[in-house]
Amino acid sequence: MLGCHFGRNFQVTVSGGSYQDGLSATLQGNPPGMLITEQEIYGDMLLRKPGADELSSPRKEPDLPVIYTGVNAADTIEGAGNWNHTNGTPLTILIPNLDRHFIHIKQYQDTNRTPRPGHASYASFAKYGPDDDAIGAGFFSGRYTSTIVAAGYVAKKVLARCGITVFSYVKEAAGVACPEMDHQKIFELTESYKKMRHDYDPFYQNVYVGGRIKPEMRFLEKMAVMAEIEKEIDPIRDTQKPMIAEEILEKYGVHHILCCPDVDASNAMVEACNKITATGDSSGGIVEVVVMGVPVGLGEPVFDKLDGELGRMLGIGAVKGVEVGAGFAVKDMTGFESNDQIHSEDGKVVFDSNMAGGITGGLSSGQDIVVKLAVKPTPTIDRPQRTIDKYTLENTDLAAITRRDPTIAGRIWPVAENYTAMVILDNLMSHYGYQTLKDIIAK
Repeated sequence: MLGCHFGRNFQVTVSGGSYQDGLSATLQGNPPGMLITEQEIYGDMLLRKPGADELSSPRKEPDLPVIYTGVNAADTIEGAGNWNHTNGTPLTILIPNLDRHFIHIKQYQDTNRTPRPGHASYASFAKYGPDDDAIGAGFFSGRYTSTIVAAGYVAKKVLARCGITVFSYVKEAAGVACPEMDHQKIFELTESYKKMRHDYDPFYQNVYVGGRIKPEMRFLEKMAVMAEIEKEIDPIRDTQKPMIAEEILEKYGVHHILCCPDVDASNAMVEACNKITATGDSSGGIVEVVVMGVPVGLGEPVFDKLDGELGRMLGIGAVKGVEVGAGFAVKDMTGFESNDQIHSEDGKVVFDSNMAGGITGGLSSGQDIVVKLAVKPTPTIDRPQRTIDKYTLENTDLAAITRRDPTIAGRIWPVAENYTAMVILDNLMSHYGYQTLKDIIAK
């Protein structure tokens, strides 16, 4: 299978499938000397995992990562203090599948003759034949996005050291939109939302805060704990504190389900999604990603424009459109309205607007980069749909019986956030190299 590799400088290769033994992300180009732990990677991964709330699939995957290669197993010399630091070799993160039981596999076996409309079921069968990994949609399942979150977290951590902040949130769900807000305020609220999710996630508390998996443990020791956790998924989930909306709002200032900075809008989104779900159908939405602190000139012209690179997020399952800045709204504007006029204040360049979303000519302008992703409704629905038997081509009907998400928008925002971080870091490494060489030549 081709198409599972990303990047020129910061490179990521992903593998695995929904019901295989697990998934993996192998990173190349990440710098040495950075302390990295499974706990912090999981802190992002838990944001997209299923089974966390009423708007996500009931699958109970913990999504616990295991760092397999790329960090020092001990101080390189006594007292060096570089144990568990990245060492410049490829960093491999494994994500075991722990919630895959025969009852669920049987459900897929019973329905795999009939491709699910809206899924890759038919196209992947035509491409790969009867050995296509069709259990749980294989590599076309949303499970693979866990690898993007894991790899993107590493990129995001590097960017933070460079003064660049990446965050994302649910901008719209089931037709209900979040009002415009200051980006710094949104960032603070998304950070508070993440803190809330860490505090309430039973696996975060049991496995990492509780010390069941520690960085100093060997790989096989960690996998022995994983085998224990596989048998304890339900008991661990049962330890989760009740997520009482009023208490969470008072303590964290955020909604208890959706990562949307406006609580009133969040409540309306959940209500709208649930109304659609009650009919057996599903809903879509919009996720917005913002990048702050990007230097001017990041990106390349023509084929490698920064906005074009961000457009690669169409590769995220369920994303059907990517807008930068005003996006498709420019079709209804005049040139005067769409142009971001410029003036100088105290020796600094200031833009009067940001219709371009922080990118002009494929290069960053120094403004906040703003990207919106259109997320389609979950294709797996509990309504009869026309389909075919892919072996006989006979016409038939399909009603979903598998586990499903009422909406995917509430789980895609961390994927978009971390995918964006990968794109920005990949381009930043080129930018730093080019600018350094330019300065050397100019001397």
